[in-house]
Amino acid sequence: MFARTLIRRRPRDEGEKPFWISFTDLMTACMTVFLIVMAVTVVTLKDEIARLERISAATHRRQVEIGRFADALRLASERKYPDVQVSIIKDKVDIDFGTDVNFLSGSSEISDAGARFLRGYLPIVLSAAETPLGEKWLKRVVVEGYTDIDGSYLYNLNLSLARSRAVVCTLFTPGASRPESISDAFASGEQTMTRHQLEQMRDLFLVGGYSFNSMMPSKAQSRRIELKLDFWQLGEKAEDAKRPHPDLSGKPFGHC
Repeated sequence: MFARTLIRRRPRDEGEKPFWISFTDLMTACMTVFLIVMAVTVVTLKDEIARLERISAATHRRQVEIGRFADALRLASERKYPDVQVSIIKDKVDIDFGTDVNFLSGSSEISDAGARFLRGYLPIVLSAAETPLGEKWLKRVVVEGYTDIDGSYLYNLNLSLARSRAVVCTLFTPGASRPESISDAFASGEQTMTRHQLEQMRDLFLVGGYSFNSMMPSKAQSRRIELKLDFWQLGEKAEDAKRPHPDLSGKPFGHC
């Protein structure tokens, strides 16, 4: 008899096993996904960095242009009213009238001299608002009245609001504080507020009330009026233009 010959099959090489083939494919797929994610992340980061750089540059331009607006307003003020202090803190402009508009203790009545001063000075602010930088950035003008520390908190809060309101009323009251002669009017710088200027004030001016939280060295100096100029943030004016606004053209101004 012929001897039986047993032929043993060679064991499969480890690299040929189906398990290792699948694992290799899985690793390749994972690496591909990882590379795609990294590529997308890099592109997104580059776009975000570019966007932040554009915002930073626009913010810097805004600050520079508001500074130029404030400098022009300061120079215009100093030419006629050297005692008026125009200062800029970050992106807000403050106008301090000093002793030109002060009040008696407990009173919100503006003197004739103070009214003449306001009628002479406010057109400077309104003219600045119509410059290219003013039209681009100026959002509103807040009239702020201050008091001394006499009286209660709520009493002074109401008094400071009344003083702010008195400023606007003085400018809107026809014939108020008329000088006795043409020469007096020229010397004081007082002007008759035109319809266009009054409409500017209606659109720009707000009345704010403050109490004794901003004291000056003396009580008399504390009873004062200041203007705070606020400016649009980036993109804020365009968003505001999309909102509905009431039509105030032709609407009477009324009386105080």
